[in-house]
Amino acid sequence: MLLDAVLRHLAFALALALLSAAAVRLMIAWPILDHPNARSSHARPTPRGGGVGVVLAFVAGMAVLYAGADFARLPPPQFLGVIGAAVAIALVSLWDDVSDLRFSVKLAAQAAAALVAIGSGLVLERLALPLLGEVPLGWLALPLTLFWIVGCTNAINFMDGLDGLVGGSVFLAAAILCVAAGEQGGWFVYAAALFLAAGLAGFLPFNLHPARIFMGDVGSQFLGFMMAVLAVAAAGFDAAQLSFLIVPLLLFGLLFDAAFTLVRRAAAGERVAAAHRTHLYQMAQRSGMGVRAVAAVHWGFVCFHGVLVWAFLHLPVGTKPVVVVPALAVQLGWLALVTRRARRAGLTWAAG
Repeated sequence: MLLDAVLRHLAFALALALLSAAAVRLMIAWPILDHPNARSSHARPTPRGGGVGVVLAFVAGMAVLYAGADFARLPPPQFLGVIGAAVAIALVSLWDDVSDLRFSVKLAAQAAAALVAIGSGLVLERLALPLLGEVPLGWLALPLTLFWIVGCTNAINFMDGLDGLVGGSVFLAAAILCVAAGEQGGWFVYAAALFLAAGLAGFLPFNLHPARIFMGDVGSQFLGFMMAVLAVAAAGFDAAQLSFLIVPLLLFGLLFDAAFTLVRRAAAGERVAAAHRTHLYQMAQRSGMGVRAVAAVHWGFVCFHGVLVWAFLHLPVGTKPVVVVPALAVQLGWLALVTRRARRAGLTWAAG
């Protein structure tokens, strides 16, 4: 019985992947061109907007879920609020891919979408921290949930600058989250993660180096938003909401790079919203590491974090937050390696 259900779900996911691939091919045939500049990692005009395929696959999956799978649905206000906000993020981001909107406009759209999700009832009420344990958030619950959703949306967006890096990383993270949610009986998170993974499976073959198309903001912002929302939804796996940590743990490599770069640039007095080439993954590639190798390193991070998620799910409640420690240690090692390679290559951290 269980095997039959899994096979049906995989068959449906395959259909969604084919829908995504068809949409991506159309975006290649009628492209929104991304012209290279001094801060680009590509050398020739390349189509962008391939994330349209991921969005269409996800929305199609959610429509079927809403129509015929009550057990995997959130309450209607939450379900419709989350999906509506995600679609709105995708539409504004597609507009940005076409017209290059100001960062302030994008940030406002992200905040509005996050507030819709929060208003529908998805709020993180407590946080689990290493050493401190479970911390009730009280009046901080709303602003911290807003900060998390907007921050994760932008982090994934900022990290989408190298062929296959974000697409492959989020594909693996969504697949692992799908399995973890199924084990915990979180069926909405299970289905949503499955649909995201299916959409990325259709897109990723076109995005591997040398990429035939980029996902664009329509893909990266949508993925960041949905993974952030699924983290809050996953908090419901347990009464203490410790399971919120599953998604940040899976995305830890992307989040660490984005956070480190943001803090470093702010400390250096740089305009943090300005384009640059000083993310750790960019410095690694500029120092001579191949594009495929840098992407593979980040895929390896997600796989390692997947092992940590398995440990997390089986550890006693009081020790669960400690799984963040080995993830942080690996990222500090990556930072040290990239710093050494950059120094040997004569690179500086100044925006370039």
